[in-house]
Amino acid sequence: MTRKVEFLYNLHLFLEQQLSGEENEILGDDRSDLISEESGEDLFADNFERDYEAIDELDRYEAGGIDDDEENDRELTVEQRQRAEREIKRRERERRRRLGQELNEESDLEEEDSSLIGLARKGKRSKIHDDEIGMDDESDAYIKNLGDTQGHKIADWVQMPGPHNEVIRHFKKFLRTFKITTTTVGGTNKPIYREALRRLVQEQKQSIIIDFEHLMSVDEILAFFLLGAPEQTLKIFHEALTELCFELYPNHRSIEKELFVRVSNCLQNDNIRDLRVEHLNKLIGISGVVTTSTGVLPQLSIIKFNCQKCGFILGPFTQNQENEIKPGSCPECQSNGPFELNMEETIYRNYQRVSIQESPGTVPPGRIPRSKEILLLGDLCDMCRPGDELEVLGVYRNTYNISLNIQNNLPVFATIVEANYISTREDKISFETLTDEDIQEIQRLSKDPKIAQRIYASIAPSIYGHEMVKKSIAFAMFGGESKNPGGKHQVRGDINILLCGDPSTAKSQFLKYIEKTAHRAVFTTGRGASAVGLTAYVQRNAVTREWTLEAGALVLADRGVCLIDEFDKMSDQDRTSIHEAMEQQSISISKAGIVTTLQARCSVIAAANPVGGRYDPALTFMNNVDLSEPILTRFDILCTVRDIADPVQDELMARFVTESHMRHHPLADENDAEQNHVVPNIFNVEPMPQEIFKKYIIYAKRRIHPRMTSIDQEKVAQLYAKLRRESLVTGSVPVTVRQVESIVRIAEAHARMHLRDFVNDDDINVAIQVVLQSFIDAQKYGIMRTMKKVFQRYLTYKKDNNEFLLFLLKQLFQENLAFQRNRYGADRVASAGAAIKISEEDLKSRARQYSVLDLKQFYESPLFRSHGFKYEDKFITQVL
Repeated sequence: MTRKVEFLYNLHLFLEQQLSGEENEILGDDRSDLISEESGEDLFADNFERDYEAIDELDRYEAGGIDDDEENDRELTVEQRQRAEREIKRRERERRRRLGQELNEESDLEEEDSSLIGLARKGKRSKIHDDEIGMDDESDAYIKNLGDTQGHKIADWVQMPGPHNEVIRHFKKFLRTFKITTTTVGGTNKPIYREALRRLVQEQKQSIIIDFEHLMSVDEILAFFLLGAPEQTLKIFHEALTELCFELYPNHRSIEKELFVRVSNCLQNDNIRDLRVEHLNKLIGISGVVTTSTGVLPQLSIIKFNCQKCGFILGPFTQNQENEIKPGSCPECQSNGPFELNMEETIYRNYQRVSIQESPGTVPPGRIPRSKEILLLGDLCDMCRPGDELEVLGVYRNTYNISLNIQNNLPVFATIVEANYISTREDKISFETLTDEDIQEIQRLSKDPKIAQRIYASIAPSIYGHEMVKKSIAFAMFGGESKNPGGKHQVRGDINILLCGDPSTAKSQFLKYIEKTAHRAVFTTGRGASAVGLTAYVQRNAVTREWTLEAGALVLADRGVCLIDEFDKMSDQDRTSIHEAMEQQSISISKAGIVTTLQARCSVIAAANPVGGRYDPALTFMNNVDLSEPILTRFDILCTVRDIADPVQDELMARFVTESHMRHHPLADENDAEQNHVVPNIFNVEPMPQEIFKKYIIYAKRRIHPRMTSIDQEKVAQLYAKLRRESLVTGSVPVTVRQVESIVRIAEAHARMHLRDFVNDDDINVAIQVVLQSFIDAQKYGIMRTMKKVFQRYLTYKKDNNEFLLFLLKQLFQENLAFQRNRYGADRVASAGAAIKISEEDLKSRARQYSVLDLKQFYESPLFRSHGFKYEDKFITQVL
């Protein structure tokens, strides 16, 4: 062996001994002799190129190291490859475990050991510990108690190498091992998140949803870190999920580069107006209605740059939300640019901003609704649209806004919520609030033969009378069934109502009751709403200069009820804007280059006052309300509310109001309430509790979808023909084919009240009765009396004879009262103790005309006594 080769060999041994920790005594004082060029063989002598000639005897492999077995050359299947990879990983873990035990068994090194052996051995131990175990000696003590941050902030602690790796290990274990008992027969423990990961790969999704309560029950430390430092912890969760998915499904790496963890069921919702400084960089939950939404834009995630001078690729750089990443200098040519964005290797992600506003029912009186911007990234984009009610879970962050600082002359920061998980509130309210006991109670109530009367009585129970109005509101709250044949033309199922009548008849109180009871209701007034405020409007963002679409009241009330008070105070132009929304239930926008259609699937319930202040029965309905024919035909039910002076009804109403005040006093107890309860409601049934009533509506609208199969179509056709003929003669409310659709919708709503899946003749008859009553009440007084006789068999359908006899008895008393006032004077008749008597024969003769013969049951009914009537010696007396 020559001196040069010997030098190279000794150098190799020296480096190997430095790593192995053995004594390095190869090099001595003659080191200069080893590297001396004076001695040795000249490798570049003459004919040195012959050293590289081919020699067949020597240029071949040894036969002992070659595997020529053809069976080993076959391609492995996916299962065999995965099995082999798992075996290699198992051996690697076993090797690391044995290595850690050997290191723990070594004795401590002597202090200040100057020998090369001690330094090399110590270096080797430190290197192996860091590389193999993944953390340094100092952090090893902390990992034994991951929750002990040793005085560090949680955000800083989880980013240290040791805790970072430990959090990844804990979260991977949670995803792999968490199981939940299924509800099937012989319930088994099922790894739900392993199954969720499999569905993620199968459906090529980008995220999975974990329940915070599941994480809290298994690993409280991770839940504590998530609440204390959500931004940093969620990044680690994303990293752990991505690693675990690519370990189990390596081919998914070519589809998605990064996966996300969405956390649900974490926090109670906070109000938008309650967000303060202490919420910054914390995990919050808020809810509201989406008002604006931008388009989905690509945002830089991981950036690479090209140096235009030398062509070197700089990066990757991770782009954050605050500042734009710019490279300093090129490490290849040391120049300061210029740099160009590498479009091919740069990674983008979806980016969208939406604004949510406080739900209409949660805004305190006299306050302006607050709004907050929500940042949607990744697969959260395009999951909502204007009008949707959202529940958002995300990190409350601050962002630097130049316009705010210019405007306030102070370092003021804007705030934004970076969403981690969003869900529509409508989905949650459907059945999560209903327990099994509630469903059993609802089904029990539906079997009551008087369930319809109980529902009517439950509508605004603090308002006396107004039978027609309460029925109409009940139909509107339950609603019909919408149809969309072939997905081309939608027929609405929502019922629109117009209340018109004298002042002080509780029209606004009915609207306020609906606002508090309906699932989703938006309340507005005629003077407080413009055309764009009702539909939608387009505005330009002050910062981005981008045109955005903001939703109006009808869009915000999608799948709910839109309440419009003072409907007559709106201008004609504003009323015209809601024509499309009331019939097609959509709003078309074509402004500033934005051409789109928004959904407005809601019932419209409006209240209006007559033109002269009071309703004049001598005029038609159109002349009283001064509304155009197109807007009137879009209302299914027209309720005429009149304030008629009736001594008996006025007394009952006054007693009902005073009793209501006494029962609802803050200091009143149950005994006082029972003693003061004297006046029954007009339906003579017990109303349902309001909480059960709300759940009954939710259950009926979600579960019951009535269908029309076998109904008497001839009856509806004949009725429509008669109504058309009468409308042309009277010239009052126009009758169109929309009245036929109204009958169908009301029949479906009546079937839904009874939780029936099919519409029967009873539902059709009730619907015909309501539509006829609405049409007749809109006529002049003289025509009204005539039409009641023409359509009497429809109007008296399934009416209690007691109610009908009460109506006849009231007519007799009104005629007798008018006669007495004309003969004796109004003062004498109204004096204390004055009474009016009606002969029983007069009532019998009038009831005989309508085939009612038995009056004894009527005299004994509570309806007869509650209206102040007494029967003695074949005379009926009513005390004024």
